[in-house]
Amino acid sequence: MLVESPPKPRVAAVPVPPTRQVIRGVGLLVALAVLVLVALASIAIGAKPLSPGEVWHGLFQDSGRYADVVVGERVARTVLGLLAGAALGLSGAVLQALTRNPLADPGLLGINAGASAAVVTAMTYLGVTSLIGYVWFAFAGAALVGALVWFLGGSRGATPVRLALAGTAISAALYGYLQAVMIMDQAALGKMRFWTVGSLNAATGDTILQVLPFLVLGTLLALGLARPLNAMAMGDDTAKALGAHLNRTRALSMLAATVLCGAATAACGPIVFVGLMVPHVVRSFTGPDMRWILPYATVLSPVLLLGADVIGRVVARPAEVQVGIVTAVLGGPVFIYLVRRRRTAQL
Repeated sequence: MLVESPPKPRVAAVPVPPTRQVIRGVGLLVALAVLVLVALASIAIGAKPLSPGEVWHGLFQDSGRYADVVVGERVARTVLGLLAGAALGLSGAVLQALTRNPLADPGLLGINAGASAAVVTAMTYLGVTSLIGYVWFAFAGAALVGALVWFLGGSRGATPVRLALAGTAISAALYGYLQAVMIMDQAALGKMRFWTVGSLNAATGDTILQVLPFLVLGTLLALGLARPLNAMAMGDDTAKALGAHLNRTRALSMLAATVLCGAATAACGPIVFVGLMVPHVVRSFTGPDMRWILPYATVLSPVLLLGADVIGRVVARPAEVQVGIVTAVLGGPVFIYLVRRRRTAQL
């Protein structure tokens, strides 16, 4: 006799946890929202307090009033901060992957020093005084030093250690030259005083248009290097087995970092720690995948730079603290913490 078995109880479907990719994607959208809020704060908040009505009028009904002019200047300052912050974050992320050093930043390869030395030379010996004039010298100096570091680092046989050593040596020499020129020429010291600490307060439409093509080119190139840099992170032998072209990837990474950092430094001066802090923090919650590190660094680096700029405008009203000083104050303790962490090691 067959006995019918009792029906099996229905088991409630267990919800499938969201994948890490989805979490990363949602996080990137949140980062974009934060960037929009910080950009709006950068336009609304400054050394001179403006009412929301005055800010709105300056944005959409510009009639040439003083408040409208102030809002226009803040918009240019914010746009430059967005572009420069993204460039510094991207260049820092690329250089950290290239050198396999989580504490690397654009200054490690001498790019900032090259731009600074070129600007000092242009001001002191060529009589260049306008921002529009020395932007091109700064970019040329950064590009020249980037090429020299690549050559001294071994060119076709370049390794992360060689590139870092070459950049450090060139930086020391160029900063020595920079200090010597400014000590001997007090006029040069006065002209360079504000540029060398890094600032966004000289932002103009002309400056943005001059550096924009280089920033777009460098951004596209850096984002396109995500997969090759992922392969290189596994070691040279594994990267070769996966079909990666090591020398080509290193050369393109150097080019991308030089173009990005050179253009940002040319427009704003050498702003420190942005390219160090943001990629390192991003890596802590995205993991080592450059396909996520690069977009996150592109979005969150302007958040840091614009946030630091807003802080600098507020803490010393009616004067301003240069954004390069604020990022240095914020970045110093973070750098010390990263150096003292036991788990800080090569990438």
